[in-house]
Amino acid sequence: MSRTTIVDDALAGLRLSALRDAATPPAAFRAHARALGALLAREALRDLPAREVEVQGPLGPATGRVPAAGVVAVPVLRAGLGLLPGVHDLVPDASVGMIGLERDEETLLARRYYCNVPPVDGAWVLLLEPMLATGGSAADALDQFELTRAAAVSVLSVVATQQAIDHLGTRHPDVDVVTAAVDPGLDGQGFIVPGLGDFGDRVHATP
Repeated sequence: MSRTTIVDDALAGLRLSALRDAATPPAAFRAHARALGALLAREALRDLPAREVEVQGPLGPATGRVPAAGVVAVPVLRAGLGLLPGVHDLVPDASVGMIGLERDEETLLARRYYCNVPPVDGAWVLLLEPMLATGGSAADALDQFELTRAAAVSVLSVVATQQAIDHLGTRHPDVDVVTAAVDPGLDGQGFIVPGLGDFGDRVHATP
C-alpha cells in the first residue's frame, strides 16, 4: 500500500508560500522550486541504504558514507524539470530519465510524446510531477517503465489533491507520494485550487 508524506515543516512552508505567491518572479520561482525539490527528495530518500568509504582529508583519513543504491530522477516534461536541480543538489550522481506528456484540454487525458528512462534495476526512482491534479499523468508516466525492478518508487509533487493520491494508490499501490501540500480540489479546467497556477509556465517564464 502506498504512503503519502506531507513535508510541511517551516523550511518547506517558506518555499511553498513563495511558489503560491502570484507576485514571485520567474527567477525567484525557479530558486524556490529548486530548494523545495531538494527537501522533497530528502524525505523520499530518507531510507536510502548507505555504505562506508574511506576518504583522505587534509589531516588524514576519515570514514564517510555514500549511497549503496542508485537514484534515478524522472521529470515529467516540462514542469518536472523545475524540481530536477534540487534533486541533483542532494544527489549529484543521480541518473536522469524524461517522460513527455501532453494534456488534452477537453478530455484532460494525457498523451505521451517522449520517453527515455535509464535502467531502474535496484534503483530508487523519483518521478518529478510538481502538480498532482487528477493523478492521471503521473500514473501514465509510471506505466512507461518496469517498476517491479526498482528498489523504491516515489512521486515528488509540490501540491497534490486527495483525488490524485487516491488515483495513484489504485493504479500503482506500491508507489509513495511525497508532497508539500494537499489542496482541496480542482476547478473546471482541471487546475488545483488554490494551487499555484501553471507550474510549467511559471518555472519556464512562458505566458
